[in-house]
Amino acid sequence: MKHIWISMVFLPLLLILLPLAGVILQDRPLGAYLEFPPLTVYVQHAPFSLMAFLLLGLLLFSILMPLIRRFLIYKGPAQVPLLPQKPFPWWGYAGFLLTALSWLLAWTRFQWFIPMQPYTFFPLWLGFIISVNSLTWTRSGRCLLVNRPRFFLALFLLSSIFWWFFEYLNRFVQNWHYLGVENFSTGQYVLHASLCFSTVLPAVMSTKEFLASFPRLTRPLQNWRRITLHRPKMWGWLLLLLAAPSLGAISIYPNFLFSMLWVAPFLIITGIQLLCSETTLFSDLQNGDWRMVWLPALAALFCGFFWELWNVNSLAHWEYSVPFVQRFHIFEMPILGYAGYLPFGLECMVVSLMFGKVMGEEGYS
Repeated sequence: MKHIWISMVFLPLLLILLPLAGVILQDRPLGAYLEFPPLTVYVQHAPFSLMAFLLLGLLLFSILMPLIRRFLIYKGPAQVPLLPQKPFPWWGYAGFLLTALSWLLAWTRFQWFIPMQPYTFFPLWLGFIISVNSLTWTRSGRCLLVNRPRFFLALFLLSSIFWWFFEYLNRFVQNWHYLGVENFSTGQYVLHASLCFSTVLPAVMSTKEFLASFPRLTRPLQNWRRITLHRPKMWGWLLLLLAAPSLGAISIYPNFLFSMLWVAPFLIITGIQLLCSETTLFSDLQNGDWRMVWLPALAALFCGFFWELWNVNSLAHWEYSVPFVQRFHIFEMPILGYAGYLPFGLECMVVSLMFGKVMGEEGYS
């Protein structure tokens, strides 16, 4: 537990102060970085580079190929134990109905709905979260909403705080910006954004639990390659020494270090865990069990597809400016940008685990 309290103090300070230090070192005004709503464009992004696109694509392929190959060649047991089935719950129908109605209202422009048009994100994702939990309940007889309601509801509050840190870091790289929020006051923007941000962790963690109910997605990585980390404290210091300066430099070199927005917070938490001699998200790899890494990353990518799908035709939406790879879009997102969802899923998982332990939910996995 010691690493949790250290992370709760140390990580927010680093996330807030280090990028600001980079701005101060360059003697730039701080006002634009604290603007609400964030409308000012001040980062000049590098243009598309075919060479960078190919190199990054090759790197991503080389990382994912062993996983893909594992699934393709895996020969599991002929008989897979049947999961306990449950009747589809009434609240599942309500969730799907809420999703369908919210999707319709988000993508259409009815005159009578004009005042509420910018506010479709939250009900759409609330419907998604309820729907995913209902499917998990039907498949496995368990879900966060039914079996752990206190933790499930608390995730909404945690999620809002959690995503605000990414919004803050994005001020220094401006990889995404919002349209359709120009008429929001500061108070309206903060309240509405906080409500929308509250759905991120419940969506990813509910999806992770849903995906875990499919043996074909879990069994190949339940007993795979064993990786043992020697000298963990040394690795902990290395992770901190890599992540902390990178955070400080994202405001100085946003075109080259923008990916650290997604990677650095996770590296810092993992580094603190290693220094405190506590378990990390990678601890199960020494037994060949990759599920704690694979499932949250896949869950975030799964949610990412729907985030980008439902965003594309909504009135209030976001657009991207990703250096070097801003081409070949799937919805608003350039295709290589989807890689960012993979480390983001790990961050969702590790923060949820830490929060669960604080709440006495140590059995969460």
